[in-house]
Amino acid sequence: MRTILYREALNEAMSEEMRRDEKVFLLGEEVAEYNGAYKVSKGMLDEFGADRVIDTPIAELGFAGIATGAAMNGLRPIVEFMTFNFAVLALDQIVNNAAKMLNMSGGQFNIPIVFRGASGSAGQLAATHSQTFESWYANVPGLKVISPSNPYDAKGLLKSAIRDNDPVIFMESELMYGDSGEVPEEEYLIPIGKADVKREGTDITLVSYNKMMKVALGAAEELEKEGISAEVIDLRTIRPLDKETIIESVKKTNRLVVIDESWPYGSISSEVAYVIQKDAFDYLDAPVRRVNGADANMSYAPTLVDAYLPNPEKVVKVVKDVMYVEA
Repeated sequence: MRTILYREALNEAMSEEMRRDEKVFLLGEEVAEYNGAYKVSKGMLDEFGADRVIDTPIAELGFAGIATGAAMNGLRPIVEFMTFNFAVLALDQIVNNAAKMLNMSGGQFNIPIVFRGASGSAGQLAATHSQTFESWYANVPGLKVISPSNPYDAKGLLKSAIRDNDPVIFMESELMYGDSGEVPEEEYLIPIGKADVKREGTDITLVSYNKMMKVALGAAEELEKEGISAEVIDLRTIRPLDKETIIESVKKTNRLVVIDESWPYGSISSEVAYVIQKDAFDYLDAPVRRVNGADANMSYAPTLVDAYLPNPEKVVKVVKDVMYVEA
């Protein structure tokens, strides 16, 4: 397979689906003339024209509402938020209209729409530009939430999201757009709601998603040097959650640590821990542990950014505690 960048994988997914279906279009801030804030939509204006690749004003509530109305009328919009920190301004449209319209209309209106963009920290961007929102959206019935960690998964899942008849929140990362990975030339889809075992192991299960998969895999490599075999699961889809894959892994390893960039209170890690204590409690040889971002607002200072975020060293320490091995 050829190797391409994460941003190129997203571009291919959108372009292929726009060629396949003329009802698909892209709108957002700087997606057209500027080729996207992170160059994800590079070249799309030239190919598809200004009617299908649309620059919007800096008004997230407005263009999210336009896209929701377009979806109600049979189109299939892709909405790019420059960052999901800015999508907070569009929450009324996402949560009260897009997520609820199928139910409130008695099944008359599907909302085939994808809201996509960067989520989570990206260096020294401070408190209001460093937030991880997967758990917010996953809390809302009617929304599907996807958060892939690599180019292959990103392309296959974005194509599935665009074809889905329900609203999908597609969370990326500013720090992953330049990541490279193998992606097939031929078309493929990845089903929504299926996790992936990225590394087989026997002693402990590590569960994560998005860019924290790098932390999980890095920790697994360090643990291997010390004779601890870690199985690493990439959730990929946050809602619906693939409970079965996590449960089957815990049945094998008997221990679980969840790595989650978001705040610990009411997080995705909380939900995963609940699932395991409910459905796989008898298989546990130790309490489920979590490694989250700090329960605080992100600071600007680089030393505090490092202190805030999960890293392989923090994960290794927690794993050794779970394994009852001296750290």
